[in-house]
Amino acid sequence: MSPNTAAVGDEHDFSELYHHRRLALVRLALLLVDDLPTAEDVVQDAFTALLRRHGRRLANLDDPEAYLRTSVVNGARSVLRRRRTARAHIPERERPFPSADHSVLLAETHREVINALQRLTRRQREVLVLRYWSDLTEAQIADTLGVSRGTVKSTASRALDTLGRQLEEIPR
Repeated sequence: MSPNTAAVGDEHDFSELYHHRRLALVRLALLLVDDLPTAEDVVQDAFTALLRRHGRRLANLDDPEAYLRTSVVNGARSVLRRRRTARAHIPERERPFPSADHSVLLAETHREVINALQRLTRRQREVLVLRYWSDLTEAQIADTLGVSRGTVKSTASRALDTLGRQLEEIPR
């Protein structure tokens, strides 16, 4: 047999394997990745890897179908890992635009809170603003105001109680 004849026979074996096993492998991949285009890509990648690694000579492989099955399963696993990673890093969806009256209602609520804050003592107002607006810790507030942490805690507690009562009294 001439070298040209062997090459034609090997090419025939590869093409025959592709035509007889491709659909079964696509079904296998489809069950694993649940997406037909991706399943077809996984199978195509498996055949490409087989061709790249072993050429068209399938005689060197004990079981080319087993090689392809393993390659398809590994390819599907890689796809699923990439999906899982991508889903973990998808940014939070944008929230829909609020209704036109939402900003009016929000502005009214803000005015009510600001008015209630103005009725607190200076220290209570300072503690709440530093805590909830500036996002400082109790220790940072104590250092800023020159008071103890206990004073910050008790002042914040009393201020929140007073603020809550004032906001409850506002007619809705």
